[in-house]
Amino acid sequence: MTPERQPLLDRSERDVPTHEPALERNFSFLAALGLAFTLLNTWTAMAAALPVGLQSGGPVVMLYGLILSVVGQTFVAVSLAEICHVLPMSGGQYDWTYLLAPEKWRRPLSWVVGWLACAGWVTLFAAAAALTENLFMGVLVLWSDTLPARWHEFALIISFVMASFVLNAFAVRALPALDWFSGVWSVAGMTLIMVVLLFCSRGEYQPPKTVFTTFTNNTGWPNALAFLLGMLQSTLTTSSFDAVTHLVEEMPQPARNAPMIMVLAPITGGITAWPFMLVLLFCLKSWDGVLASAIGPVLEIYRQSTESRVGATALMLINVVAMFFCTQSVLTISSRMVMSFARDRGLAQASRFISPISARLNVPFNSLVFVTAWVIMFALIYLGSTVALNAIMSSAIFFLQLSYAVPLLLLLFRRDALAAHRPERGWSLGRWRRPINVLALLFLAVTSTVFLFPPFRPVTAENMNYAVVVFIIVLVMCGVAWIVDGREHFQGPTEVEERLKAAQAA
Repeated sequence: MTPERQPLLDRSERDVPTHEPALERNFSFLAALGLAFTLLNTWTAMAAALPVGLQSGGPVVMLYGLILSVVGQTFVAVSLAEICHVLPMSGGQYDWTYLLAPEKWRRPLSWVVGWLACAGWVTLFAAAAALTENLFMGVLVLWSDTLPARWHEFALIISFVMASFVLNAFAVRALPALDWFSGVWSVAGMTLIMVVLLFCSRGEYQPPKTVFTTFTNNTGWPNALAFLLGMLQSTLTTSSFDAVTHLVEEMPQPARNAPMIMVLAPITGGITAWPFMLVLLFCLKSWDGVLASAIGPVLEIYRQSTESRVGATALMLINVVAMFFCTQSVLTISSRMVMSFARDRGLAQASRFISPISARLNVPFNSLVFVTAWVIMFALIYLGSTVALNAIMSSAIFFLQLSYAVPLLLLLFRRDALAAHRPERGWSLGRWRRPINVLALLFLAVTSTVFLFPPFRPVTAENMNYAVVVFIIVLVMCGVAWIVDGREHFQGPTEVEERLKAAQAA
């Protein structure tokens, strides 16, 4: 069945009207917070993306770059949280853009932002699956002593993608409990790994000067640019905090809960990831061995510290499971984002297929199929590129950062537009809004630009950053879809706007 629109919600909950909650409200505050923490999973995602940081900055970017990323992403999250409090809508940045933009530009701007957000979440699902594969492949190499073929890596990615699909399609009521458990698994697993590494490496720690001041640059780029490129590791793993906005139809009191979770997500991610990175750096024994290891830097640090293949494998499996939980959570959000946009005919003729909710499964089944199919095609990059992981991560960050920037720009230059939707609100940045918005936009501008650069120089066909190609493809698809269908049929979330006006008049 195709979801209909809902009547006004109880204003005592301070929830603005949104689409019909055809999906059950299964996510409590703690469950939604667990999903947000699990989805970022900053400590284990940074471990999976460690090759990026090691080549582009080393310990300096892993520690100080992480702090900069958390601060920058928190500025962005706080700014978007203010909008979310007033407009808690499942389309997130797409809905906000429509409602904040000048009337002349509402339709085309919200169309572009919707495409960027959908592309960002689809590629983020691909990135999460690729990072999970990257960790697990190291274990296989550790025990087989042979390097895998590219198709082996592709097959593993597909395995994690399909496992995530099965969970999301056929176990939706178990997902809140699974997200809560995955949060516990992540924190407990991280603590256990840190304790084991510190115990096994006692007496052989790296000097503090090495940990806090070593800068490595194997990229061929100038040091400043290499540092910024290395921040891809931490920026990716502290992004996607808009996830909770795409669950507002499945959680109670989203106007209160969603903004809180948005801000907490990058902060808790940074608080857990920084000490974990610190322990890894103190406990590695051979820097050259870590850089040259065929099993991956994290597993190599585990092996150096424990001096045991079994011990290193046991620790790595904690990372693999945590990263898989992250992967399935990303699919949950990706499918909701795509469904929300398709519900307003944002994906042209394909919207009719993508938007329905399965009455039997109570999930956006067609949207799950759509996202999964695209990620399988996207994973084909792995068959032909040795820097595919970097391209996938760069694409995800680039699309999401751009989708955040548009509503922030509108908020900066149209301050009264937000107050017009609900003049009396509890969450407000007040006089700090403008400087925080400006800092957030500067962070988004710098990172979005830098992450399109190739990771190494001289640039070759093999180490090219294909995020540029992915962006051009999405841009062409967005433009063609607008010309063929959107320009005539896309009206944006107009029924949501009508109910907002009715709520304000009540």
